[in-house]
Amino acid sequence: MSIANLLGKQIGKVALVAASTLCVFSLTINTANAGNREKAKYIHDRIAGTAPTNAVLTSMTSDIAGGNVDDAINTAMSDINFLNVTVKNMVIPWTNKDQTVFFPFNDAAATITGYIKEGLDFRGILFDDLIFTVPGSPAAYSTSNNNHYAQAEHQNIDLSTLTSQAQSTLTGYDAEAVSGVLTTRASARAFFYAGTNRAMFRYTMMNYLCVDLEEIKDITRTNDRVRQDVARDPGGDSDIFLNNCIGCHAGMDGLAGAYAYHQWGPAEFDANDTNPDDESMTYVSTPRIYQIDGVDIEAATRVTQKHRINPTNFKYGHITADNSWINYWRTGVNAKLGWGKDTNLSPANPLTSQAPHTGSGMASLGRELANTEQFARCQVLKVYRHVCHADPSEGTLSTITSAFSGSTYNMRTVYRESVKDCMNSNGNL
Repeated sequence: MSIANLLGKQIGKVALVAASTLCVFSLTINTANAGNREKAKYIHDRIAGTAPTNAVLTSMTSDIAGGNVDDAINTAMSDINFLNVTVKNMVIPWTNKDQTVFFPFNDAAATITGYIKEGLDFRGILFDDLIFTVPGSPAAYSTSNNNHYAQAEHQNIDLSTLTSQAQSTLTGYDAEAVSGVLTTRASARAFFYAGTNRAMFRYTMMNYLCVDLEEIKDITRTNDRVRQDVARDPGGDSDIFLNNCIGCHAGMDGLAGAYAYHQWGPAEFDANDTNPDDESMTYVSTPRIYQIDGVDIEAATRVTQKHRINPTNFKYGHITADNSWINYWRTGVNAKLGWGKDTNLSPANPLTSQAPHTGSGMASLGRELANTEQFARCQVLKVYRHVCHADPSEGTLSTITSAFSGSTYNMRTVYRESVKDCMNSNGNL
């Protein structure tokens, strides 16, 4: 082979290597760009639940490339589907006993969504005198039906238009009767109907503290607030009460007294009432006499009839006289819930002592529950699961919870930090 031919071959190899290097370099650049676009699409999919337009995707990609991930997330949260789909589908199960998403949009769900939309202090959902409505709904708000919200959902009205007002003003209830989302029509219908109002307490713990009663049983607590309707020897065995029933009832009955003046429908429950959906919440403001087992009670009271039922199950049990409550779970194993760690609320409610704390009414109890560490952890856990489709690590849970409380309990912070964490943990991005 001539030197010229050999030199030509070498030059060809150099050119091929150079071309290959250029291709690899170009591929690296394209991969880097694709990575930012993939991250942008991932964020939008998880936050809004739908694909972004090309213009939105380009804008978000540019933000991520410039190190402004929060701006990209904020863009995703401005999509109509963030509130209308992602948030709504997360909160609807909190508003019904079946805990199903297949349930009509309602005032409880709208109020929770409104807090997230506005970035309000999320603790207020358990005690504020606030409710959100949907401007543009064909039906007016009513305490006796859900048409306002059902028709707004049917027309897919943009929930970013949600507006707030005083719940007491809109509903006509006394200000002392309202307690955030817990006294909305949907919650009252679900958890104050029939029963003895213990359901309201149980579902509040499940929905807003992420614990059911079986998880927080403590048989060492004082049982002086356990009502007459709880048998002390179920099945003829008192050990069952002392080693099992008391674990829930000692703490729950002490706290559930806060609901003593609330009822769904008439103040005196009618088991033959076939149309409870057409009724409203009742708040008893005037003492009255009613009958238990056909006999008039001794003195007029504001306590609903349901709180006095089955008095012969244990006649020495607690008789509910008012809407006061006492928290025996501040000490013992349930101190782990982190009671009273944050007292920076207005009006002030000093919750610094770990001794049993007392109060009166739903709003004060809501404040007690909302100021636990467990309340904050619960919101982070729910959002992370909904956005990331996985459980956070304990370290991640603690970090995002701290960010949540540090932002004055703004739930948008939880969405933002959650999607960043699962995006950064995704090895394919």
